[in-house]
Amino acid sequence: MVVPDRGVGSADHSRQRQLAGRVRRAPRRRNVVRDPEAQDLRRPQGRERLRAGPDSCPPPRSEPLTFEHSRTPANATRAPMPTLTSEQLDHFETFGFLAVDEVFDPAEVINPVMDEYADVLDVLANELQEQGLISDTYAGVPFGERVSKVYVESQKVHAQYFDFSLPQKGIKADTPFWAGPAVFDALTNPSLLDTVECFIGSEIYSNPVQHVRVKVPESIAPRDADGNVIYGATPWHQDSGVINASADDTDMLTVWFPLMDTDVENGCLQVIPGSHRGEVLTHCGGVQGLNIPSTILPGEDSARAVPLPAGGCLFLHRKTIHAALPNLSSRIRWSFDLRYHPPGQPTGREAFPGFVARSQQDPDSVLADASRWRQMWLDARAALADQPDPEYNRWDLDDEACA
Repeated sequence: MVVPDRGVGSADHSRQRQLAGRVRRAPRRRNVVRDPEAQDLRRPQGRERLRAGPDSCPPPRSEPLTFEHSRTPANATRAPMPTLTSEQLDHFETFGFLAVDEVFDPAEVINPVMDEYADVLDVLANELQEQGLISDTYAGVPFGERVSKVYVESQKVHAQYFDFSLPQKGIKADTPFWAGPAVFDALTNPSLLDTVECFIGSEIYSNPVQHVRVKVPESIAPRDADGNVIYGATPWHQDSGVINASADDTDMLTVWFPLMDTDVENGCLQVIPGSHRGEVLTHCGGVQGLNIPSTILPGEDSARAVPLPAGGCLFLHRKTIHAALPNLSSRIRWSFDLRYHPPGQPTGREAFPGFVARSQQDPDSVLADASRWRQMWLDARAALADQPDPEYNRWDLDDEACA
């Protein structure tokens, strides 16, 4: 079933409110890593930049760079077109990732999303109690604690209930998903799209490979029969490696952002700098999904963790190898994982619906109605329900690399 549309929800986790309700004012240069070896990662001979951005985004620099967090220049924070500096863009080109601490106002983007998901959780908890799967709905309990209690007592991770995408197998007429207006507003937030524009240009398509992830602490998380955490740490992979080969040449940009401050303890992402210069590597099936087997994984010893505050984003090249650390904290880790590319290019998951989020060439093509976006997902679910599963990736899981 689709979670019913409801109004703005109940009170959220007090810490989430605190995090989401303020605009982060990070230091001008907040370094994640100052590593002398980073100077040895020179610019590639063939330029791998995604499509050139708008005129306000400067050309790349030639100097080598260190790994660092960045923030949009103070004088551009509220300009009509916030820009990325040449150093930031060159960092992305050289290392395949860029972390920016201040992309949008958390109060504007994250608070409404949290309110919306509080209602989703309310519906889920009531349904599970009616089914006898939990003894209490835990009404009034802060979101993070409440979702943890629901998962633990039901001994199931209800990730699909919150996701704004469909699963890759077994879609039914009542498969749950959530495509609410606050989520749509987050995907199309002007400040976010302004920054995306610096990477791929002014024609922006929202790719349907997109997810919300709510990960409860591993110390209490449900486990499978073999003792593996269900919905735990995401293994090493490339985003090009989890879609079809049709999108190998698509100028796809990954945008990952936390709804709460994320760090090494609660499971921030980690990246292998410069790995985007290689090919799409073989991915194998595993407990936590498709992954690059350790026998062919390059550069793991150079991996860098990328903590981020609420309101910040991590931008990734489609071939950058990355993973998520386990949530070893006592709080949830909550994030959005989005993709954008120019319209007309293959999405790599054609069975699911995307939309034009911004266009100067054809403004009438832009989808501005959240209810239409939701209907597109309803239509996709109806078309796919109880049908043979489409091919969502290219891999032969019997490949010798997966042995």
